[in-house]
Amino acid sequence: MEMELVESQPKNDIVLQEEQQVIDIAGNVTGNEPERSFSFVLCFSNLTYSVKLRRPNKFNVFRRRTAVPPEEKTILDNISGEAYDGEILALLGASGSGKTTLIDALANRIEKESLKGTITLNGEFVDSRLSKAITGYVMQDDLLYPMLTVEETLTFAAELRLPRSLPKSKKKARVQSLMDQLGLRNAANTIIGDEGHRGVSGGERRRVSIGVDVIHDPILLFLDEPTSGLDSTSAFMVVKVLRRIAESGSLIVMSVHQQSYRILGLLDRLIFLSGRKIAYSGSSTNLTEFCSAFGHPIPENANQVEFMLDMISELEASPTGISSLVEFNNLSSSGANYRQAPLLKEALKAGISKGKFITSNNDSISSPINGKVSGIRKFANPIWIETLVLTKRSLLNSRRTPELFVTRLITVLTTGLLLATIYWRLDDSPKGIRERMGFFAFAISTTYFSSCQSLPLLLQERFIFTRETAFNSYRRLSYALSQAITILPLLLVLSLAFSTATFWAVGLAGGLWGFLFYLCIVSGSFWAGNSLVVFLSGLVPHVLVGFTVVVSVSSYFLLLSGFFISRNRIPDYWVWFHYLSLIKYPYEAVMRSEFEDPARCFKRGVDMFDGTPFANAPAAVKEVVLGNLSTAVGINVTSTTCLKNGLDVLKEVGITELSNKWEYLAILVAWGLFYRILYYISLLILWKNKRK
Repeated sequence: MEMELVESQPKNDIVLQEEQQVIDIAGNVTGNEPERSFSFVLCFSNLTYSVKLRRPNKFNVFRRRTAVPPEEKTILDNISGEAYDGEILALLGASGSGKTTLIDALANRIEKESLKGTITLNGEFVDSRLSKAITGYVMQDDLLYPMLTVEETLTFAAELRLPRSLPKSKKKARVQSLMDQLGLRNAANTIIGDEGHRGVSGGERRRVSIGVDVIHDPILLFLDEPTSGLDSTSAFMVVKVLRRIAESGSLIVMSVHQQSYRILGLLDRLIFLSGRKIAYSGSSTNLTEFCSAFGHPIPENANQVEFMLDMISELEASPTGISSLVEFNNLSSSGANYRQAPLLKEALKAGISKGKFITSNNDSISSPINGKVSGIRKFANPIWIETLVLTKRSLLNSRRTPELFVTRLITVLTTGLLLATIYWRLDDSPKGIRERMGFFAFAISTTYFSSCQSLPLLLQERFIFTRETAFNSYRRLSYALSQAITILPLLLVLSLAFSTATFWAVGLAGGLWGFLFYLCIVSGSFWAGNSLVVFLSGLVPHVLVGFTVVVSVSSYFLLLSGFFISRNRIPDYWVWFHYLSLIKYPYEAVMRSEFEDPARCFKRGVDMFDGTPFANAPAAVKEVVLGNLSTAVGINVTSTTCLKNGLDVLKEVGITELSNKWEYLAILVAWGLFYRILYYISLLILWKNKRK
């Protein structure tokens, strides 16, 4: 599409006439729109947001490295506008124009220290607690549990977002009505699906994502390119659903990727962004008049949005840039009259009376204090309900992917059977001591290395967690607790399978009580290892990095556990890591359990000849040698004399610090809890889902 660009000229009569025409257009737009009352008006004024770009430090081999100050890039520059309940405000523009940044700013997803300007709702500033209670945010990616059905996904969202005081029957009715509103009735019992499991279509999945974030009927709804990746029909269906949601009383702001003519007819207001500024802000029905007044009339039967985007693109490439269009839009907007709305307190009360599921009740909402409306609960439910719902959801999703747990169980069983056949029925001899130590070291290491298999799933769930907690669906502590509760039964099954496969076959001591202690230690190892992996999953950004870190740390733990080198031989500057090793404690625990009986002998007089040239000598010759040795040193040593019992073995390998073997189990459990606490702290600090 070829267009002649308007060159910069001094103001003349024609320009003044055009300015007057623009003012008339603004007045006509306001006058032609039907008058109706608005419950909520979102106003944003002079929003400016910049980010600091990291630049590499300049240096050469002849001079010192010099630091270069970071360069700032402005993403939003004095952006102003308004949005009303019952309407859809669409943000349009090329990639990188700032659409997502503006949505994040309006949705309170940017740190206040970084964002300049003001955002008010009904003329009042909204604090973070109220904002999260009345806001829904739909991300561009569909982050959902793949093995849950559409109805189950919405039901769990309802149990988390709707207040506890609401009866289950009303929560169920809300889910059913929302499925009808979203057009998902026919897909209610279909799983969401992923790459390996066939599920709902792309358009249906997007509508489910919208449903999860509108289950509590939010007053403000923000969507980041909800039509991205969809065909024209699916995109139209999504926007049509948003139209119905807006008509139910919500205020919707969305960025648009599909600019079809049918979608344009469903939008009320448009904001075109270009060069960090607003190129057009106004009604969708006024776009044709605006372009004509600017000197670029839209051809008949042309797509208005595509024409506008093409015009902006050509202006950006021109010598004068986009400034003329920005100034023209500012002039046209200067004559617009912003509509008034009732006090926020009264509007919220009216919203609750109409069925808005704000986490409060009518009487508890009070007038603004220091600019804040009080009486709004931060979370819809207490922590124990959140933990119960999250645990139930996680168990249901895991039950429908049994191959993940079965694969891990088969791996553990295979390792256990392999160890059982290699270390079959160990005897009480010096060789048996070394073989037991090798078995224990490998068996305990298996529990830690096998925990790596849960890392990909943890990272996948972390993105869902980030989306859900961004607007207080539940507490981070509830999520951390539910993860621990969910994994415990599975770890117990793995521990029982591995212990049963190895304990009796290897011939470990203690009988039934010894087996129970061995089972407890293996369970504690799985628990501590899983907790370590969970903690590391909260730190690493990618699954490959996670595998590298987990395997490396586990290897270091094994190296300094006391198996390869005893504690007494470890250098002083590495002893601290010996006590951090999670393999040290279960290894020493099973060693103490195996060698704690002082009456059990592992080296007799005849065993002195093992590993020497006299190993194959006749028994009579060995007796003579032992007799001569006894005469020489004054100690009676025969072939059956015990030279090393179990306690001697423990002293030899340096396992003497703890007197009670059950203390090792307590330490293991404590380490697991410690890493779970660190994981919770990492969720609080690192995964706020806010821009800085």
